[in-house]
Amino acid sequence: MCELGFYEERKVLEEGKVAPELVSETLYAWEGALSPHLAAEREGGAVGDSELIKKVERRLEEGLLEDGVERGRLDGFCVVETAGGVASPGASGTLQCDLYRPLRFPGVLVGDGRLGGISGTISAYESLKLRGYDVVAVVIEDHGLANEIPLMSYLRTRVPVFVLPPIPQDPSNDLMEWFDESCNVFNSLKDIMLEAYLERMRRLNEMPRRAGDVFWWPFTQHKLVPPSTVTVIDSRYGENFSVYKVQNKEYITQQFDACASWWTQGPDATLQTELARDMGYAAARFGHVMFPENVYEPALECAELLLDGVGKGWATRVYFSDNGSTAIEIALKMAFRKFSSDHGIFPELLKNNPADSCQELMVLALKGSYHGDTLGAMEAQAPSAYTGFLQQPWYTGRGLFLDPPTVFMHNGKWTLALPEVFHSGNLEPEDIIIQGAGGMHMVDPLFQRMLVNECRHSRIPVIFDEVFSGFWRLGVEAAAELLGCVPDIACFAKLMTGGIIPLAATLATDAVFNSFTGDSKLKALLHGHSYSAHAMGCTAAAKSIKWFKDPITNLNITSEKSRKILLRELWDAELVQQISLHPSVSRVVALGTLFALELQADGSDAGYASLYARSLVQMLREDGMYCRPLGNVIYVMCGPCTSPEICTRQLRKLYKKLEEFTEVKPDTKIN
Repeated sequence: MCELGFYEERKVLEEGKVAPELVSETLYAWEGALSPHLAAEREGGAVGDSELIKKVERRLEEGLLEDGVERGRLDGFCVVETAGGVASPGASGTLQCDLYRPLRFPGVLVGDGRLGGISGTISAYESLKLRGYDVVAVVIEDHGLANEIPLMSYLRTRVPVFVLPPIPQDPSNDLMEWFDESCNVFNSLKDIMLEAYLERMRRLNEMPRRAGDVFWWPFTQHKLVPPSTVTVIDSRYGENFSVYKVQNKEYITQQFDACASWWTQGPDATLQTELARDMGYAAARFGHVMFPENVYEPALECAELLLDGVGKGWATRVYFSDNGSTAIEIALKMAFRKFSSDHGIFPELLKNNPADSCQELMVLALKGSYHGDTLGAMEAQAPSAYTGFLQQPWYTGRGLFLDPPTVFMHNGKWTLALPEVFHSGNLEPEDIIIQGAGGMHMVDPLFQRMLVNECRHSRIPVIFDEVFSGFWRLGVEAAAELLGCVPDIACFAKLMTGGIIPLAATLATDAVFNSFTGDSKLKALLHGHSYSAHAMGCTAAAKSIKWFKDPITNLNITSEKSRKILLRELWDAELVQQISLHPSVSRVVALGTLFALELQADGSDAGYASLYARSLVQMLREDGMYCRPLGNVIYVMCGPCTSPEICTRQLRKLYKKLEEFTEVKPDTKIN
């Protein structure tokens, strides 16, 4: 059952008094006194989750507007009542605490004042908090056991507990006397609900201003971000944000996270709940424990899954850190040591040959690559907006940076673009497959495979930076499956934990590991982080790694005759081609969970510093798609579990807004 009650204070003159009006409506009900999922099945009244949520949303809006309740006014409120406990199944079998989570209603928990009710009430409260609900009050019936005392002690005054008088069991009782006795409790409960609502609205309305006063946002020019454009995210459920629009005082429950929250997010709603529960268990069991020379189950399971997954067939060791940039720093240290070991470059040898001490180790890397913002990682990338004097005065660029061929679709056809260096016959070696922050460029995989072979020939260790591309982002678990070759070292982060908590890993071969072994501690890899192999992060990673590649939990998983595991195609081929044909689009890339397009732009309108796409981004946000531009590049990203239907919906929105965007003159585009 799902019942809605609309309560509105109406000024109806009745002998000089103001009379409230209560409108109640039952949306779904079944005859059988059974759990809703059984009753719906037996009576042929099954209701899908999305259908129910949409109907509740629509009915709430209609009911409030029909009854004259305007946005921003407190002359009425709605109560949605469900049958059974918070973890009872709904009509589809989905637990009600999960079923209604997209709406994130503030909750009034009806607890249990009977024998055993303390445990049941606390369990229900924990279930709601685990899923991100706000519980504003707990109400129990008085059965003479004083259950409210231990409940108040447990809640530590965070949530008020109200006690109703015993409900008469006589069926002929009209309950009027009971309602009179309960009047003070209900009035207090109403006041608490309204106070909680007012406080919540106050916080939401003030957040953009407060954020502008205290935040220093990354990759953001604050002069270009007026408070009116700040997105207030109240919560996240699966792939969607719940967004509050301060200007309109409007709460939007569905805004698709098209940038996967900086490329980290992959969980659907079910996995999000599972991760929250498992991480809570890890926090309760371990908190944080020291990693060097120790072992604990989450770290061990995570490492073994990595070696049997993204590192299968080549890696034997896992080095944990806390983010992609630090994983790259570690990889560089590993590669330098391996190269030095292979080529006989050691300090004790340099003492006998001082001339060799002036030798400088450098990296081979791609132009347009981006490997993070720590100093060492920045030295391993070509000059760019990220490394200029304004950003990094120390930058020297210790590398040879190659201009690679790229692959993209234009005017409905896949195209290979060759840099000028290829016309002169020169060739040098390197690694990665998609350049994310560099503008979502797809580097030709054959070119990369040849570079890896050249590196092998010259005994140059190969690093795959898969912080962005790993774990199904490109349709396979690891880029090695696309390139047909393996690295010596590879870095992973972001999707590794489902994006729910920071963790990174640098995988290496036995040969790399052995270059650090010896009798002296000084020969070991003297590098580490306070939160290395954090139990919560390793727990989240183990869950995500298994979840994404299991066809039972991820319906997008397929396998070929060769038993190679892949993601099915998520982006509609006809729509991708149609967008590539648009006159305002210069190139399109679609691979795995990524779709990107570059807008036709010249001069200052092109490149990372361009503001050319800002108005299109704003249009998309208004249409329920949250995204961030990379200059004049717009990208849409989903998770490994996202259905193709959802991806198609986003592409249709993008094409529609692209049409509108071309009608807006550049000098009138909004910020």
